[in-house]
Amino acid sequence: VGFIDATDPRMQKTTLAIEERLMKNGLLRRYETEDESVDGIVCDEGEFLLCSFWLVDNWVLSGDMQKAIKLFEDLLSLSNSLGLFSEEYDINKRVMLGNFPQALTHIGVINTARNLASYSSPARLRATQ
Repeated sequence: VGFIDATDPRMQKTTLAIEERLMKNGLLRRYETEDESVDGIVCDEGEFLLCSFWLVDNWVLSGDMQKAIKLFEDLLSLSNSLGLFSEEYDINKRVMLGNFPQALTHIGVINTARNLASYSSPARLRATQ
């Protein structure tokens, strides 16, 4: 969101910690769900698509375009035949979970596509303001 440069060592360490703790099957969960006291849900939830798009944005801003493009393409491949997304995805069962269609996920798709396509992307503009 621009409050710290994506190439700053603190942000790079934060991104690495997020990847290590929240990445599952190549996508991000929104938080650790093994402990039901977090949200009262007993079972593990799916990977949260918007968080995965945010990770792509961070990789774009840090200059890791190869990882960013790969994950973006992987995420796009999860849409249904109309190009729509839910809020979560179960990569093992290959099914969408949660609210469908999910507007926030679609905003993530649009912003991430713009971030990948243009230097004057939404995330880069926020980072300079």
